[in-house]
Amino acid sequence: MKATEIRGLSNDDLQVKLKEGRAELFNLRFQMATSQLDNTARIKIVKKDIARLLTEIRARQESVALDASN
Repeated sequence: MKATEIRGLSNDDLQVKLKEGRAELFNLRFQMATSQLDNTARIKIVKKDIARLLTEIRARQESVALDASN
């Protein structure tokens, strides 16, 4: 998921995508532990997607806080 796609999502959609990403990461780790994971690079991709989502959520919180203080 690209950063431009993430910026186009609503706050609720961001939360849903974050929850889905964390669930997928859990499942990938579980598959790796049981030696069923074929594409180990997928873990890195999912981690980066989660980080992008968290960054966008935090940026929106900061902008709201900045607007409220002015």
